[in-house]
Amino acid sequence: MDRAMSGGRGRGGWLTDLVLGVRLSVAGGRSGWLRLAMIAAGVGLGVAMLLLVAAAPTANAYREQRRADRALGPSVERAGADTLLALTTESRFKDVTVRGRIVRAEGDRAPAPPGVSRLPAESEMVISSALAELLAGPGGDVLRERWSARVIGTIAPPGLSGPRELYFYAGSDTLNLDDGAQRIDAFGTERDDSASDPVLIVLAVVGLVILLLPVLIFLTNAVRFGSEARERQLAAIRLVGADRRMTHRIAAGDSLVGAVLGLGLGALVFLAVRPVAGGLLPADFGPYASDLSPVPVLIALIAISVPAAAILVSVATLRRAVIEPLGVVRRGGTRRRRLWWRLIPPAAGLLLLYPLLDGLSGDIDSSARSQLAVGAALLLVGVVVLLPWLVQAVVQRLSGGGVAWQLAARRLQMDSDTAVRTVSGVAVSVAGIIAFHALLAASAAVDTAMQPPAERFQVAVYPNGADSTGWAEMFAGIEGVRQVRETGYASLQDDGGAGVRVGDCESLRQFAPLPSCSDGDIFATSLDGWYTTTPSPGTILSLGEIRWMVPAGLRTVPLYVSDAAPTTYLATPGAFKLDPSLRGTDIDAYLLVLDPADPYAVERLRNVMVQLAPAAPIQLFGDRQLADRFSDAARAAQAGAILLLLFIGASVLVTVVEQLRERRRLLAVLTAFGTSRRTLAVSVLHQTAIPTTIGLLLAMITGSALAAILLAVTDGPVDVDAAAVAGITAAAVAMVLTVTAASLPLLFRLTRAQELHSE
Repeated sequence: MDRAMSGGRGRGGWLTDLVLGVRLSVAGGRSGWLRLAMIAAGVGLGVAMLLLVAAAPTANAYREQRRADRALGPSVERAGADTLLALTTESRFKDVTVRGRIVRAEGDRAPAPPGVSRLPAESEMVISSALAELLAGPGGDVLRERWSARVIGTIAPPGLSGPRELYFYAGSDTLNLDDGAQRIDAFGTERDDSASDPVLIVLAVVGLVILLLPVLIFLTNAVRFGSEARERQLAAIRLVGADRRMTHRIAAGDSLVGAVLGLGLGALVFLAVRPVAGGLLPADFGPYASDLSPVPVLIALIAISVPAAAILVSVATLRRAVIEPLGVVRRGGTRRRRLWWRLIPPAAGLLLLYPLLDGLSGDIDSSARSQLAVGAALLLVGVVVLLPWLVQAVVQRLSGGGVAWQLAARRLQMDSDTAVRTVSGVAVSVAGIIAFHALLAASAAVDTAMQPPAERFQVAVYPNGADSTGWAEMFAGIEGVRQVRETGYASLQDDGGAGVRVGDCESLRQFAPLPSCSDGDIFATSLDGWYTTTPSPGTILSLGEIRWMVPAGLRTVPLYVSDAAPTTYLATPGAFKLDPSLRGTDIDAYLLVLDPADPYAVERLRNVMVQLAPAAPIQLFGDRQLADRFSDAARAAQAGAILLLLFIGASVLVTVVEQLRERRRLLAVLTAFGTSRRTLAVSVLHQTAIPTTIGLLLAMITGSALAAILLAVTDGPVDVDAAAVAGITAAAVAMVLTVTAASLPLLFRLTRAQELHSE
């Protein structure tokens, strides 16, 4: 009968089978609709996440293009009616950075930057909407004094990198080339897509891998919802003459409906979250909602691959079952999983990452990024492929214990696939977040260690070549400034090959950690990434009329990273018999002591410097801006990990509920024979907890190993944060307990005697 039915259908029979699968899916009654809704919801959440990832390249391209469009064009030598003087400047207010340009038109046809209708004149400025909000907020009156200009307009979106960027254009009638300004006749340059900070690139690449793998795992799990109910339905279809191939095509049509509905639902979710997605990113990277437009090629790839994957997963699921006209028979026996091929992905990942252990340079090409992404992905994929073998190896050795333990162990020994598929998403997420958090924490620690101390002085102002005559007196008159100290600079060789920074011991400690210091001491310096030829002992150097011979055994100290140019030596005035007033040197830094009770003292200083020398650097000692960014990112990563665990926890709950519904008759029989509900509840907990514990242990090992590799790649200290690992693991354990507790009401309902009724 099977042959007759399949043989007379013709070549187009497969289309009829697909349509039949679609009809059965949408006309399956309340239980069928519930299963279809679960599949559509699961696929929809995954598709929405994939669409957000697919929109990232477009958002980045739009942001970088707007930055390139407002960049200063090529310099022009002669002034004309169409030329403009522009000086790029950067300032800080509290914990945010305010960027902008001071402009001066040299003719009536001077170009206006993108997003600005006309150039601001003297005492006028055009600002972004985010800067307008900052000026209207607490302390805005102090910030307004910085430019003393009237706001005449708002910068339109084409002139900003994003909606929360703090940017301005201020007019001036005194700006000239000696101030560091550039003369141009047009705005805009070619977009630079070269690599930036290796740490940021590694974070972006690893973050993308961490995000995508759990989503893909969740998608494959979502397609399996209600698979046992579908198999029983297919068995009924076989009773009326369908063969095995027809059932596969019908199952494919059934899965296709949920996948297509999931695509539509995912698109709606993406459109709903797009306006608020940018608010989760730092202001410098936050896109406009219109920027989040997925790449068309990626949209097509998602639209094709998701239904195709749903069909493949559904058909692959049927391989473990024999669907006969009178029922469904699971293939008996326990498959012995092989280990050798499961070691290939992590081994390949290690081989790809090994050449990068020497560190990444500042110029990271696409091949290095791809190598890093594929290597990290293969290591994390190793968690997915190793976990089934590891769970099977462990549960096969479980024996003894109470009734609940034996029920759970026997269930896992018979079929651990479902539990492993669910836990694998949790394990991959935990492993990736451990590595991500370790990289963030190490970057923050390195930045903090490289910062000068802030116990004695809080701010340094560097003239940067500007005439600083009278600055010390002006600084001393600023409200909130308690003390002003100076350091000088002098060249010790005619070719400028060796320079010395001169100051008292307290001042020099802002440039390097000195072991001990007294007047008359001098120190050689070193700095990572700074290569200079230090004069050998016995070399005669001169500071004005003073001759000095480089002594043997001169102590070397590492310089802090600062806005000050590195010098070959740090010296106290007595080392060169200089007057404490540092005559004979050029004042290169003013060190200030601020009133700790006045939070706006540094803001008033910045206001003064905008008038004196807008391009002069101001360094805030103990500034944790970069470290705080890394710390904020670390906290955001932990929050994202917890949200991701909740996301996966929802799928775990759905899976547990589905398993309970499929086993309701068995549970009712166990209850009828005297098994307590408490014992069944504990067995459900064990069934989830055992593979989860194994997965978390594997995740901790893999995540720590990946963290150590990434820290070596970025030249960071190899130190994994145990507290963060414990916190993420605890969140995963809490998720398992919560899922078990949420499934108990259904368990108690399914153990009633009524569940023994059968048609």
